[in-house]
Amino acid sequence: MTGPFLLLNEHDNVLVARQAAPEGASITLEAGEVQLARAIPLAHKVARHDIAEGMKILKYGMPIGIATRNIAAGEHVHIHNIRSAYTPTHALQDGDGVSAGVSQ
Repeated sequence: MTGPFLLLNEHDNVLVARQAAPEGASITLEAGEVQLARAIPLAHKVARHDIAEGMKILKYGMPIGIATRNIAAGEHVHIHNIRSAYTPTHALQDGDGVSAGVSQ
């Protein structure tokens, strides 16, 4: 695997963009060459190979999320197709520790 993506750990099923990659760019994966369906921003992830719904997303060899749908090799992996593997729920908080959007 070459180009703008980096494999951080041999067990990872995602690659991380070490530079922005434009839509249509060709990247070489284990299964062959794929074209990016969308631009991938710096530090975002793409699937190293097909990832089935419910599979753990591995980065640095550790689970960082769970696929909420099937993700094709070379597809952008982000909040639109994974959920957190850290905690079952998450609430955003403002700097004062109060949950954002919650009126008091």
